[in-house]
This record gives sequence, C-alpha cells and structure tokens, in this order.
Amino acid sequence: MRDNLRKWLLAIRPKTLPLSVAPVLTGTVLAHAGGGALSIPVALATLAAAMLIQIGANLHNDAADFERGTDTPRRLGPRRATAEGWFSAARVKRAALLAFLLALLTGGYLAWVGGTPILVLGLLSLGAGYAYTGGPRPIAYSAGGELFVFLFFGLAAVAGSFYLQRGEVHSAALAAGAALGLFAAAVLLVNNYRDLETNTQAGRLTLAHRLGRANSRRLYAVLLLLPFTLPPALEPAPGGGWLVLLALPPALSLVRRFASSPLDAGFNRILADTARLQLLYAALLCLGVGLG
Repeated sequence: MRDNLRKWLLAIRPKTLPLSVAPVLTGTVLAHAGGGALSIPVALATLAAAMLIQIGANLHNDAADFERGTDTPRRLGPRRATAEGWFSAARVKRAALLAFLLALLTGGYLAWVGGTPILVLGLLSLGAGYAYTGGPRPIAYSAGGELFVFLFFGLAAVAGSFYLQRGEVHSAALAAGAALGLFAAAVLLVNNYRDLETNTQAGRLTLAHRLGRANSRRLYAVLLLLPFTLPPALEPAPGGGWLVLLALPPALSLVRRFASSPLDAGFNRILADTARLQLLYAALLCLGVGLG
C-alpha cells in the first residue's frame, strides 16, 4: 500500500507542482494588496483546481508518452509510472480523468463565483490540459509547448486568480502572469532540451528540436532573465516589485549551469531548480507588494 502511494506520488510529478501554486498565490496576493477583500474559500478552490488540472495533465502525459514510444530506457528524465510498469497505461489514464473531473467540480464553484469569464477560462484550461498530450495532434509533440505553458501557467492562471478575487483584471496581474509564464516555459524547455534525441526519434518535434541546442541555450537565458525587467509594471504599491531582484543571482547561476552542465541526469536538478526559481520569484513579489 505504502509503495503504491509512493509510486502515485512520483507519477503526479510533485517537483513541477509549484508551477500551479506560484501563479495562484501571486494573483490572489496582488488582488488583495490592491485593496480587494480576500476570500479564502475562493483562493483554496482556485489552487485546488489549478493543481488538479496539472496533475491530470502530468498523468495523461505519463501514459501517452509510453504509448507513443517516447519514454524509452535511453531517456534521461525521472522514472515514469507507465514506462516502469508500475501501473498500466489505462489505469494511469483513469487517474488522469479522475483529476480532470475533480477539477471540473471545483471549477463549477469558481464559475458560480466568477461568472462566464471564469467558466470559459476553466473549460479552456481543462481542454488544454488534455490536449497537451491527447488527441491526434498533441501540443507537447509540437513547437508550441512553451507558448502553451506561458499562457496557461502564467497569464491565464495569474489573471484568473486575480479576477476571482476582484472581479476585474489589473495590468500588474498581466505583468506578473507574463513573468511567471516565462519561468514556466523555461521549465518545459529544460525538459525538452534534456530529452531532445529520444523525443526526436519518437516524433516529438519540440521547440528545442526546431531551434537546436545552441539557440535553446540562448532562449533559456532570455526566459529566465526577462522577468527581471518587469518590476515597474508589477507594482500595485510603490517599491514592491523590486524585491524580485533578490532572485536574480540564482537565475544567473541556472543560466550558467544550463549552458555548461554535461547532458546527463543532472539536468533533472536544473529542471527542479527552475521550477523553484519561479516559486521564489512569486514569493518575493508577494512579499514585496505586501510590504509596499
């Protein structure tokens, strides 16, 4: 029983879940710092829905990649539940469907709170979570994956969380969403850069495949450093946004590591550290606007 729970925990990819937590936290704090009343039930439901959609997408990706022949023994990434034989692809897909259904139920409450804009955003998010590796033309098997996570793990997540608290969208929420979306895109770029050869052999022609390794390294640097040019647009209170510059040294360290590290399983640590950098940036932004 305990071993099965451990395997399911690995299957949902907990190291990537900060990508769901950070934008919801940021959008909620920005809304409250701008003078809005904070609704704890709405904030918790928003967080649950975002995490459930990501968990569903991760589980479906686990099974779909195995079925498409992407997860081979040559792959450098972490162990995957279906490829390791822990669970059948059908069982993992049922777990993904359960996560999506729970997200839909939670989203019903959020749609009741936020109205038609949140209903549309929620349905689009659910559809995108499935379409990432589902359907005849999965997003993950194209060069559009980074744009997908920029939009849904950045702009949409922050703006949607802000809207649910305030009933409107502020420019600061859009700027913060863009910043966090860039970090989310960097996480996916690390994943696709690490698995470039095995992805290409399986027909997964990602942005890293289109750009090549040298240009992918340059893009990673842009994705990690561009958010630090945004503080003036992140301020609902004077001076708050500039606190994010404390995250610049670890960002520069990650750029160096990405460019110089050997292409081995050590890239899994770079991926996890990139996700943690997004969470650090979000936490500093929230602290900054709170102090401001």
